[in-house]
Amino acid sequence: MSTAPSPVESLPAPGAPAPAGEVIPVAAAAPRLDAIDWVRGLVMVMMLLDHTRDFVHVDALRFRPEDLTQTTAVLFFTRWVTHFCAPVFVFLAGTSVALQVMRGKERGALSRFLMTRGLWLMVLEFTLISAALGLVVKLDFARFVGAAEVIWVISVSMVVMAGLIRLPTVVSAVLGLSLVVLHHLVDGVQVAGWRGPGTPVPDAWGTLWMALHQQGMLPLGDSGLVVFVMYPLVPWVGVAAAGYAFGHVYGWAPERRQRLLVRLGLALAVGFLALRALNVYGDPSRWAPQSSALFTALSFLNVSKYPPSLLFLMMTLGPALLALAWAERTQRSAVGRAIVTFGRVPLFYFLMQWPVVYLASVVLGLAAGRDAATLLRGPGAGIPGASGFSLWVAYAAWGAGLLVLFLLCRWYAGVKQRSRAWWLRYL
Repeated sequence: MSTAPSPVESLPAPGAPAPAGEVIPVAAAAPRLDAIDWVRGLVMVMMLLDHTRDFVHVDALRFRPEDLTQTTAVLFFTRWVTHFCAPVFVFLAGTSVALQVMRGKERGALSRFLMTRGLWLMVLEFTLISAALGLVVKLDFARFVGAAEVIWVISVSMVVMAGLIRLPTVVSAVLGLSLVVLHHLVDGVQVAGWRGPGTPVPDAWGTLWMALHQQGMLPLGDSGLVVFVMYPLVPWVGVAAAGYAFGHVYGWAPERRQRLLVRLGLALAVGFLALRALNVYGDPSRWAPQSSALFTALSFLNVSKYPPSLLFLMMTLGPALLALAWAERTQRSAVGRAIVTFGRVPLFYFLMQWPVVYLASVVLGLAAGRDAATLLRGPGAGIPGASGFSLWVAYAAWGAGLLVLFLLCRWYAGVKQRSRAWWLRYL
């Protein structure tokens, strides 16, 4: 049974200022929760930009926006701003678990919920979400089981946190920071990944290692079925564990918490600049002088995501912490309230974005007189990029998609608020 104080017991007397070190219950502080939803919603807005570009932009399947030999600065930064999505999404998933603990939820019940929700998310990852990915890259569904992406990481993290919440918070902090900071020590350990029919299948050790720390195609034994490990678990599980440990600062008084957010955010951002400048640790790829100062800066910012490097996480989570501090102190405009709406229903948003961006690509293609049969097979059919549009059209489609998603998310948020159905907690 949890020993956390009840919200009523933890509240200060009406009108009394909270001491700097006093723990304030989550239930008494809607502004701080709105700040979390705002930051989560903001990165979800960026996520839609990335996926709209995948479906609409003419060069989406021809080269990576981070390829400095082919990209432009606008295209690079269109992709770069979306790097904030996965780290913030995973980090705040851990924070959300801490908020439930601080609400006084019984830990045994919470542990069971995390276990079942983690398994449910895993099912979604390898069914609906993998099918959506297949529309982009035209995977062979006769043998393709799915792609292990961000929802896979969150699902496993939920299962891990089902155990971590029963331990002292410091365990999560040490585990999370260790995985994030030290995982580069094993960068040199690489297994021979599967390269296609007729090539060797990794053994049990190789299979485990690829799931943990190496991106690649992973066959399931001799079954002929294949999983694409896009997001290896390390250090992502560490990011979620660190987010859980961090989440307990939302029991602090506002001034104390905001000071920590600003100091920690600045420390991570400045630490990123210093460590990246040294070019010796924190990322398997090194930056190098380019043909211009602008492209040298792009090389400096071009850090590794698969798996995410220490520098990648410092670069993204530092500004995210500063955004959390800022969001807690600002009033919400109409746009800000819409972003909060996205952040309150993250999984629903994540699932609905796929049909929205896919339909956008089809509608645009039909309006431009493209072949309907090819469009309905997905943008990966035929010649890559042949049915694509300019980057500015992708931006316009992104804006239209946000409007559609806002209407859908506002409706669903209302359903969740009015209904007590148990299954809504899983979506």
